[in-house]
Amino acid sequence: MDDKTYEAWVVTVSDRCAADEREDASGPALTRLLAGAGYRVTRAFVVPDEQPQIADALRHAVGADVALVVTTGGTGFSPRDVTPEATMEVCERMAPGIPETMRAASMAITPRACLSREVAGIAGRTLVVNLPGSPKAAVENLGAVMEPLGHGLRILRGGQADCACAMTDNQS
Repeated sequence: MDDKTYEAWVVTVSDRCAADEREDASGPALTRLLAGAGYRVTRAFVVPDEQPQIADALRHAVGADVALVVTTGGTGFSPRDVTPEATMEVCERMAPGIPETMRAASMAITPRACLSREVAGIAGRTLVVNLPGSPKAAVENLGAVMEPLGHGLRILRGGQADCACAMTDNQS
């Protein structure tokens, strides 16, 4: 990830994990993947499938100026799956290419990938990416976009020049 280490948080969205009825497997799997890619995962926690609590967790990360927040869970068709809605509530700008790329990669593995409602967006200088709840699917989805995420964060966090700068006659 170049010479810049970005801070990341992992938020698991699960009623059963939040109630200590099931152990969170996706959060630790994503933490390992991110740490292996050079991110500093400074916070990993679980919230229930409640839109206000999910949105609060995301706002807390934005307030702490965290570079990347990945959520896992709450992206399906269940009436309690509201992670995308919480993400859209918090983000000022959406980044549709990220979930499009993840779904396209997942379609090569399972036709059910088209049922995922994950979204990605930008709030302040924080990029939020929703991932599926299964550990395997979460890691596969994030793995499909790891390289572009690093580039996007460099731009978002001010580490790379604006691509829309005016060209001089010598540059064309």
